[in-house]
Amino acid sequence: MTNSREFTMPESQSEDILPRWNWSRPIDAPGRMAVDFEERVDFKRLHRYRLARVRQALADSDIGAILCFDNNNIRYLTSSVIGEWTRDKFCRYALFTGDSDPYLWDFGSAAAHHRIYAPWLDDDHCRAGMLGLRGAVEPDAGLFRNAAKEIADLLRTEGLASAPVGVDIVEPPMLFALQAEGLDVRDVQQVMLDARQIKSKDEIILLNQAASMVDGAYQLIADELKPGKRENEMVAIANKFLYDNGSDDVEAINAVSGERCNPHPHNFTDRMYRPGDQAFFDVIQSYMGYRTCYYRTLNVGKYTTAQADAYRQCREWIDNAIDLVRPGVTTDKIAAVWPRAQDFGFSSEMEAFGLQFGHGLGLALHERPIISRLVSFDNPFELQEGMVFALETYCPAADGNGAARIEEEVVVTADGCRVITLFPAQELFVANAY
Repeated sequence: MTNSREFTMPESQSEDILPRWNWSRPIDAPGRMAVDFEERVDFKRLHRYRLARVRQALADSDIGAILCFDNNNIRYLTSSVIGEWTRDKFCRYALFTGDSDPYLWDFGSAAAHHRIYAPWLDDDHCRAGMLGLRGAVEPDAGLFRNAAKEIADLLRTEGLASAPVGVDIVEPPMLFALQAEGLDVRDVQQVMLDARQIKSKDEIILLNQAASMVDGAYQLIADELKPGKRENEMVAIANKFLYDNGSDDVEAINAVSGERCNPHPHNFTDRMYRPGDQAFFDVIQSYMGYRTCYYRTLNVGKYTTAQADAYRQCREWIDNAIDLVRPGVTTDKIAAVWPRAQDFGFSSEMEAFGLQFGHGLGLALHERPIISRLVSFDNPFELQEGMVFALETYCPAADGNGAARIEEEVVVTADGCRVITLFPAQELFVANAY
């Protein structure tokens, strides 16, 4: 069953906001300034595109309205953000019916700020809201109850009180309050992922700019990676470089070296680098909300044959995957070229999950498609032009000192893909060789 409402993109907007790219040209990576002599990112066009994608996804679903608490979905719908500290607070939410512009409830004075600085949002749709900061204010205070009533009243006004309401993530007291208002609450995360999976020209440029910032961060890491330096020092200098160059969130930087490389711990410590260490890094950050996931492996001064062999194998696995990327290919075909978990030292695909891996990139770190031997064989997913995702592989060194980790971000083009992660990775990079 699909929604009885239909959405057709206005003809006057379709050329402006549909994803189009001249793949014969390089993908733009312009500066951060707005200029009058080049077309760069058009943020109004980006907002219209994202809203149109959600309208279409909603019209194609059996959901009547969307209620978002996920910060990434809120930003996609409203083009609003107030800081990364809100990511785990559940203090912001947005309602979208498809028949009206989004409603946004934001933290305290942020709502008044939006009414001044975000003219694409209707003044009466920018409201103050707060649900209790994950239980710090007890549910008995009535914040959940009052918010649910306000949402239900809006849905009744728009004739959608009996239609299912899709929610992405929610605190249990809010779920119970919505149900107490008689609302039929459903999962809407898949609808939002439907909307977000094809990137527009502006989104692709932003993702490319984000990747270019990490290119620079890796050059700085390569310059500084020497015996006596520590993993946390590399994380610190990369953080500073990224924020200096426009990052709005350095979500995490993995810095893993030497004996810590196998098994992969997904973190960093104060371990000091030693001559001959193999070290890999993952830089997860965002520019204008659009994220990177970008691994590179560098050796400290020198390398062993086992380390070089691991890197060569890791590169082969990722190149085999990249060669398959094009519209119409399904994710099971890509997962099949990667080794089984047992082939590189793990007991199961669940235990090895995330090591031979592909995942969509956008406002979230993990969007569609997800590519893995754990899920792709039973649930293959077809690639489409305009998708952007990361492919990552891992191979431990046979001598126990290190492991190779490589990740490339790719844009699916009309007849293949374009790699946008450009720091050298075809061969093992030796930093400050001696």
